[in-house]
Amino acid sequence: MIERYTRPEMGRIWTLEARFRAWLKVELAVCEAWHDLGVIPLDAMETIRRKADFDVQRVLEIEARTRHDVIAFLSAVEENVGPEARYIHLGCTSSDIVDTAGALLLVEAGTLIARGMEHLLSILRALALRWKGTLCMGRTHGMHAEPTSFGLKMAGFYAEFSRHLQRFRNALEGVRIGKISGAVGTYAFLSPEVEARACARLGLAVDPVSTQIIQRDRHAHYFTSLALAAGGIERLCVELRHLQRTELAEVEEGFAAGQKGSSAMPHKKNPISAENLSGLSRLVRSYALAALEDMPLWHERDISHSSVERIIMPDATIIMDYALHRLAGLLETLRVNPQHMLRNMDHSLGLYASQRLLTALIGKGLARQAAYAIVQAPAMQSWENGRPFSETVKKDALVTQHISMSELDELFDPAYYLQHEDAIFARVFG
Repeated sequence: MIERYTRPEMGRIWTLEARFRAWLKVELAVCEAWHDLGVIPLDAMETIRRKADFDVQRVLEIEARTRHDVIAFLSAVEENVGPEARYIHLGCTSSDIVDTAGALLLVEAGTLIARGMEHLLSILRALALRWKGTLCMGRTHGMHAEPTSFGLKMAGFYAEFSRHLQRFRNALEGVRIGKISGAVGTYAFLSPEVEARACARLGLAVDPVSTQIIQRDRHAHYFTSLALAAGGIERLCVELRHLQRTELAEVEEGFAAGQKGSSAMPHKKNPISAENLSGLSRLVRSYALAALEDMPLWHERDISHSSVERIIMPDATIIMDYALHRLAGLLETLRVNPQHMLRNMDHSLGLYASQRLLTALIGKGLARQAAYAIVQAPAMQSWENGRPFSETVKKDALVTQHISMSELDELFDPAYYLQHEDAIFARVFG
């Protein structure tokens, strides 16, 4: 099922061919390190460089017999290299190769994900600037609260995804780590110098202390960073789904020519992309739990993490890559309806001005609770009789004895709520 969400650039990273190529890259880096130190002669090294290769099908054939993928891989390579293959994998354990190659693959996948986040940020920035100053209703508990702007909504998501990108970049550096330290991390048949030279060739830092593996807190950081970003994707999609409801219609997903919304109801235009992304985000978050569960392994290592990672490494990165690009497409074709936003503001009869009226009465010298009671009474009347709040308060003697009609008119100006929008934008965008 995951193939449905795989973009070619990301999908290529997780093929068997790419996995074995990464293993070979690590094995060759270790050989080069041994050659630098005079252990592998030049003629043998040249043979290894020239002949070291494999065929995926041959690896699988051997694995069917050995039931060990690394041994099968090495056997396939040895068949091509010949006697000089005795220098390949010298002093190494399987995890030296698998974990170090895994770092290469996670970094390659993570680089694509980071680019996807950067692209999404550019779209959110453009939306924020495009709709800056466009009044809409702010809602708490799903109910009308006070006016905000659609630009501010998008600026908030921009700020959040900036944090997601920074967290993920940090996590990406955390897995940019290799280890070539042997069966339990003591370099018994290797040396720290071999490890340093091999990792430098691969563009990886050296794990300061490893066991048979690189410790999985690094991987948990990577996948929990993805999970947090997935939470941000769903938060944005939930916002768009609510705003697209028929009663609001403040935004609308793009609807292509020939697209159908329902098999039964020809009129339907549903927020299918946002709903799909909500579901995929939940899946990515579940992989974070699996990564956290991989941390407490027995002693220097067991393999309970291996089966988990064969699923979550490709699946989580593929889904996140897909989700970021699908969300970008959703936002690029999003229809924004400012006229519906203004219409919806009127649904609550101007009651959003209640706090401003409360603050004005306090400014006239009234105690807060007394002022609250004065404002609440006409507010409830407006709810009950469906009359605009401004009309109700202008007929309320307790209000008008403290605040003039001209002052009341000013209190109901919605532009007041955007007076600090420029300052917020300056903080977010600089």
